[in-house]
Amino acid sequence: MHTTLHAEQHFEASATVRDVVIGMSDGLTVPFALAAGLTGTMAATSKLVVIAGLAEIAAGSIAMGLGGYLAARTDRDHYESERQREIRETVELPEKETDEVADVFRGYGMSEEDLQPVVKAICADQKRWVDFMMRFELGFEEPDPQRARNSAVTIALSYILGGLVPLSSYMMVDDLHVALRFSVVVTLVALFVFGYVKGRMTGLTPIRGGIQTVVIGGLASAAAFGLARLIS
Repeated sequence: MHTTLHAEQHFEASATVRDVVIGMSDGLTVPFALAAGLTGTMAATSKLVVIAGLAEIAAGSIAMGLGGYLAARTDRDHYESERQREIRETVELPEKETDEVADVFRGYGMSEEDLQPVVKAICADQKRWVDFMMRFELGFEEPDPQRARNSAVTIALSYILGGLVPLSSYMMVDDLHVALRFSVVVTLVALFVFGYVKGRMTGLTPIRGGIQTVVIGGLASAAAFGLARLIS
């Protein structure tokens, strides 16, 4: 009798992908809207659009990266705060906390006879006890200590890469309106490729992911473009 090994494959980089999505989607749409809006003004030149676009990319990447850093730090601080509370409760209210551990196993249908030795083993070690409560009572997973830094860098770099896509046409073409047409095409293609890759990484249908990203990003870009032209 032969045993077939089953290797389960799970996607484990959801936080990083989320950061890339946040940075790249904004990077593709916001600089495009700025460049398109400037194209409609009387005094605009390709050089002016590029300078303004690069300034926006620099400011936007810093702001987005800082936002990602603060969000991750907030998650980390919240986790630590809840963990300290659980540690205090295991010391001050051990009977209550022990019963809460038992309640978790009762929720899975275990009998009192079966769950008692398991509960006793868990509560014999405070770290294991607190870890159990954090995960199964509160639903917390311990955050990566480097999460805040990694999130900031990932979002900022993704924003920069995304922002350079619509701006690249203005760097190579002097005629503003021709550059705008190229920028529209390049941005839509980039949105599709981005959505396609995101779909493959997250287990979704790649083609569907690409089309959804084009539609959503295209609508956002069109709305931003229309608003920029209206204001200008």
